[in-house]
Amino acid sequence: MPEIYLASSSPRRRELLGQIKLPHQILTMEVDETLPPGIPPAEQVLTLSRRKALAAAEKLDAGIVIAADTVVALDEIVLGKPRNAAEALDMLERLQGKAHEVFSGITLLKIPGNRVLSDYERTEVIMRRAGRAELARYIATGEPMDKAGAYGIQGLAAVFVTGIKGCYYNVVGLPVAKLVTMLREFGINVTACWG
Repeated sequence: MPEIYLASSSPRRRELLGQIKLPHQILTMEVDETLPPGIPPAEQVLTLSRRKALAAAEKLDAGIVIAADTVVALDEIVLGKPRNAAEALDMLERLQGKAHEVFSGITLLKIPGNRVLSDYERTEVIMRRAGRAELARYIATGEPMDKAGAYGIQGLAAVFVTGIKGCYYNVVGLPVAKLVTMLREFGINVTACWG
């Protein structure tokens, strides 16, 4: 099996690859995540995951790169990572009592040959209404500060989520079933790594 590289500094993505026992190495790099305004969320995550994969590929001679990007969108407006507590509160207040969407783009890039495969997953998340004091307590934990939409479904924010439609792992940051299907197209059977 070729070496697999996860082009991400996200601890959640690392944990998910570990959970499915996929041997991999971490490649972290900074990429420009600036995009023109008005790009739909699905296109944003595809563009940024491709950008990350290409940046990682420049550092390698051989292997398969996995790159991902996740955004939270409310009425097609993307909510990124909050820059401060006030922005986190604003985002969380906007999400209360509504359904929103989480999009994750995945790009696989095989070197040599630069074969690229990109796809995305969409999941709907429904949050209950929560008071400002409850949201402030959540923000004070620090958990929202490195997460798109200012919450982590796998953490303390689980108390706010009343339902999802679609892939749970997509909301965490890496749609595992979609990734496994994409890896098969590159000749990698993840379950074969279990033996």
